[in-house]
Amino acid sequence: MPLPFLPDIPLTIAVPAVTTALAYLNAKHSIFYDVNLITGSIKMARSIRAAETKDQLNLFYTLEEHALSPKTANKEFLVYNGQSWTYSEAYNTALRFAGWFKHTYNVTSKDVVALDCMNSANFLFMILGLWSLGATPALINFNLTSKPLTHSLKMSTSRIVIVDEEVRDHFTPEILQTVAAPDFCDGKSPLHVEFFTPTIEAQVLQTEPVREDNKARAGVIPRDIALLIYTSGTTGLPKPAIVSWNKCHSSAVFISRWMGLLPKDRLYTCMPLYHSSAAVLGFVNAMYCGATLIVGRKFSTRSFMNEARETNATVIQYVGETLRYLMATPPSIDPVTGENLDKKHNIRLATGNGLRPDVWNAFKQRFGIDTVAEFYAATEGPGGLWNRSSNGFSAGAIGRTGSIGSLMMGGGIVVVDVDWDKQEPWRDPNSGLCRKTPRGYPGELIYRLDVADPHASFQGYFKNPEATKNKILRDVLVKGDAYFRTGDMVRWDKEGRWYFSDRLGDTFRWKSENVSTNEVSEVMGAHPEVHEANVYGVALPNHDGRAGCAAVVLNQQIASNSTTGQALEPSRAALDGIAAHILNNLARYAAPLFLRVMPEMPATGNMKQQKHILRNEGVDPSQVSKDHRLYWLQGNTYVPFEQKDWDRLNGGQVRL
Repeated sequence: MPLPFLPDIPLTIAVPAVTTALAYLNAKHSIFYDVNLITGSIKMARSIRAAETKDQLNLFYTLEEHALSPKTANKEFLVYNGQSWTYSEAYNTALRFAGWFKHTYNVTSKDVVALDCMNSANFLFMILGLWSLGATPALINFNLTSKPLTHSLKMSTSRIVIVDEEVRDHFTPEILQTVAAPDFCDGKSPLHVEFFTPTIEAQVLQTEPVREDNKARAGVIPRDIALLIYTSGTTGLPKPAIVSWNKCHSSAVFISRWMGLLPKDRLYTCMPLYHSSAAVLGFVNAMYCGATLIVGRKFSTRSFMNEARETNATVIQYVGETLRYLMATPPSIDPVTGENLDKKHNIRLATGNGLRPDVWNAFKQRFGIDTVAEFYAATEGPGGLWNRSSNGFSAGAIGRTGSIGSLMMGGGIVVVDVDWDKQEPWRDPNSGLCRKTPRGYPGELIYRLDVADPHASFQGYFKNPEATKNKILRDVLVKGDAYFRTGDMVRWDKEGRWYFSDRLGDTFRWKSENVSTNEVSEVMGAHPEVHEANVYGVALPNHDGRAGCAAVVLNQQIASNSTTGQALEPSRAALDGIAAHILNNLARYAAPLFLRVMPEMPATGNMKQQKHILRNEGVDPSQVSKDHRLYWLQGNTYVPFEQKDWDRLNGGQVRL
């Protein structure tokens, strides 16, 4: 019987009409997307509460559950260098490492143990073995040498460091002498350096497995330390960020659901395991889901897709410029059949952070990967942004939220105006408070903290209260509130998409205008001659502000496969074309005044561009490598910039 207040509409008409209306509302307000994020958040909170109730926040219990369950014990868990381990085999191997740590070095609950290792299965077994003892792994960046290395080791407070044979040469006689000082470790003892040789590995594998009593892992609360993971140290010495059990569980439950990671998935990563992307969002996620983790020793443009293809990966992980580098490789052609292999794989999803908009769709099209799961988060930060994108609507965004998600966020995530002179949030001269940035405009992203207990969600930096304090912003929107400073400029548009603008400090002022290095890089990256662009501001004598400089690697250099280590001289047509493209797409004040053509781009171990050294060298030809080529914008094109030109600038004879 039809309801009296509704028209009597046949089902053949009503059902499609309702379906169309719901589809429209979902597209406009991202309802289903928000519901997935919200249910993931609820599941995450319940999982953490349940683990805490059972006193099993330590993720060793996750491995143990899979290893002892008849359903998953014999399922492949880890693949590395042609060898694989089931969950049961990985569990027993981890317990052998635990026995080795305990009997050889007397490692006990709450101890910190430093690991300076390349990617390998053994590296993960070490982490799991230490967790089984209730100890804390400190993951050292294996690229570090000299003072950053000794500083990182000292800050860990560890009594021992396990060192991969491949980075043995980083431990020079001078460093070994420094760490051997009787007060090096927390003022109490020297640091013992153990090089993990094949002989040591054989000893470990012959050690009896030790499953420490649950008491060693008892009493853990969500904010306790699971891992120490270091900041990049690009603008100072690395700092050990506390990665809590809460963060590990949150990432495992929430992000695996957001990604749609399933037990049948095979996740491939060759990103460095010393960083949170691979260690937490790769390793921990795969283990929590009961999926298979495939570990590559290190990133290689030529072997990345081959390894992912040969191991039947369904999900690949990227960071920073990884996918741009893959785009520079020639098509993979079967030598027998001539078939293009770029799309011959089982990969359904690429996940990571730092994928530039100018690479996003080109990568998807070339390799035939439907979905990109891009996220934004900091190792030490209390939150993140998420964008699982299978269409063009949110391509290039670091996150998105629909109408429901935006309402539920409330004031938890805020974008505030920036004082460009001070490079910090702007404050009203009368009230002293900050001001929210209108939707669509860039500002600094900040996360609300509990005023009574800010360290509940932001644990900060290990043994560094000053650095921890500096990340907390107080009296932001009302007196007495507290927020975590990301130091990143973002904009949130009216459609709910979040876009990265710049790192605060990378944006520079020129001609009294603010220039976003990220936006200029995107414009330059769209030019067919430009493989990669790294934009920054440089100080010039007799000029206020900073002028734009773009360090670029040209496709001409990539195509040449040059091994000389020298940048090839760009053609006049290339320089004219780049200049025309820049001036057509950017305001004149934002166009880089200088080009620095390089054979390759310096990057961090985690595939992020380095600006610090380039910025400090500036455009003084005497400070720039002789293998690089400097140009400056004169009129509507770039011409060589030489020592005589720098001398004229220094003498005040040139005004830009």
